[in-house]
Amino acid sequence: MARVKGGLNAKKKHNRVLKLAKGYRGARSKQYRIAKQSVMRALTSAYAGRKQKKRQMRQLWIARINAAARMNGLSYSRFMFGLKTAGIEMNRKMLAELAVNDAAAFTKLADAAKANLK
Repeated sequence: MARVKGGLNAKKKHNRVLKLAKGYRGARSKQYRIAKQSVMRALTSAYAGRKQKKRQMRQLWIARINAAARMNGLSYSRFMFGLKTAGIEMNRKMLAELAVNDAAAFTKLADAAKANLK
């Protein structure tokens, strides 16, 4: 039986990794072994970054809601508790959007939250 050499498959694998490493500086984009390490690390960081992005957005929304709530005489936690007791179910993304773009509507929500705190 004839011997099968793996050169073509190895070349394909190397080219795939080097294509992902395009734009890296120096040996990271030229040498397979170093490029492979850089690409593996980059892909790991990209995966983690997609998770962190969600956390950071929620953190931003909470900061915006807190700032707007304090302008209306409430802390963030009391505002959210007031909304919950008032039966107003609105996610933080939409509350933050109101806080930034529609202060009048947010003030109405803050008043509703205040009324249900006592």
